Amino acid sequence: MSVWLFYCWGPSDREGMWDGAMDPPEEEGRTFMQVISEKYSPENFPYRRGPGIGVVVVPTGPQGSPMKDRLNLPSILVLNGCGISRAGDEGEIAAFCAHVVELDLSHNTLQDWHEISKIVTNIPNLDFLNLSSNPLSESVLEPSCAEAFVRVRRLVLNNTRVSWDTVHSLTREIPELVELFLCLNEYDSVTPSTVPCPSLRLLQITDNNLQDWDEVRKFGPMFPGLDTLVMANNNLTSIQDPRDTLRRLFPNLRTVNLHNSGLNQWEDIEKLNFFPKLEEVRLLGIPLLQTYTNTERRSLIVAQLPSVTVLNGSVVTEAEREDAERFFIRFYQGYSEEEVPYRYNILVTKYGKLAPLADIDLRPRCHAKVEVHCEDKVELVSIRLDQTVAELKKQLRTVVQLSINNMRVYYIDKEVASHLGPEELKYSTRALHSYSIRDGDEILVVPKSK
Repeated sequence: MSVWLFYCWGPSDREGMWDGAMDPPEEEGRTFMQVISEKYSPENFPYRRGPGIGVVVVPTGPQGSPMKDRLNLPSILVLNGCGISRAGDEGEIAAFCAHVVELDLSHNTLQDWHEISKIVTNIPNLDFLNLSSNPLSESVLEPSCAEAFVRVRRLVLNNTRVSWDTVHSLTREIPELVELFLCLNEYDSVTPSTVPCPSLRLLQITDNNLQDWDEVRKFGPMFPGLDTLVMANNNLTSIQDPRDTLRRLFPNLRTVNLHNSGLNQWEDIEKLNFFPKLEEVRLLGIPLLQTYTNTERRSLIVAQLPSVTVLNGSVVTEAEREDAERFFIRFYQGYSEEEVPYRYNILVTKYGKLAPLADIDLRPRCHAKVEVHCEDKVELVSIRLDQTVAELKKQLRTVVQLSINNMRVYYIDKEVASHLGPEELKYSTRALHSYSIRDGDEILVVPKSK
């Protein structure tokens, strides 16, 4: 076995090293190694200290990070918002981080790709890297630095304002890049790449300003294997290409998110059918649907997109699809031949022209006209059905000239009175609609003194 010597600073050592001329300039920030040494120090996790004081014993043979046990580093490092601006000692990064597979460096002050490449080069198993909200807009990524990212498969560059040249340098050097996040980067156009990235499956580019389909269509040749395109909050105004072009541009697209886009024509929704493998669509918050009810929105879209099995996160069942298609036919039956969508005639061929549904009012009745009987007196009275028995008795005082305490009230359902007889309204707080009172029924008031 081999032995690594590791010097453990005491509190006084740490204080002394920053005194006098050793103070780092304030603007330089902190190094990657400083942060992980502080965050994952054995002093914070004493139960996992390695053998010996300041010594790490490493068995011979294939290993992960030879010093990881001295700092208790997990394989997923979250170092967001730690003020990191530099890499630090590359040898220490290699010694501590060879086993790390996911690294979150978001919200730091990294502004030099050279420093980032020093970190990434020395983490050979890195699969996921998050650089969101680092000030990288002015930094140029040299090809030699881009090579450091060769093993990364999921890359997050949200709110970094990185240029398309930088994006293309990375996609050229990462042969197995699967997921790429480019949100909040203020893109209003797309610079195409001469070298496609066939491995990419997910592109999330929300909260930019890609309004023109001529820009969005460039993603097709750039990412021919694209499975998921998330473009929420981009205000895309239309989808302009014809069927054959859309099939060719996005042959593998299965999921598209167009939340809060600017689509305002049903023709744009119909064109989603031209993506040959599309299964899931998200379309909330688009101008086209603002005038419809929630039920109408979902039904009309489900009927328009026969191959989509998930809409806005909810599975479309076969029963829902049939109901939506029938609703679609009835919805457009009053329109002229020039106004109905293309899908309408297809569905009429499938179901035929359907008769309108009966207009049945299922709302609870608010009032009923009943006969109030008290001794020899009969009077037709309109009563509110949302009131309680106690409130009804108050209403009846002036009709029957009895006090509330001196009356017993019975309800007579005319349809079943011969079988069941009168039902006393005993419970003061019970609502009248719970008795199913209808027009023509009777209320019998009997004085208690009798």
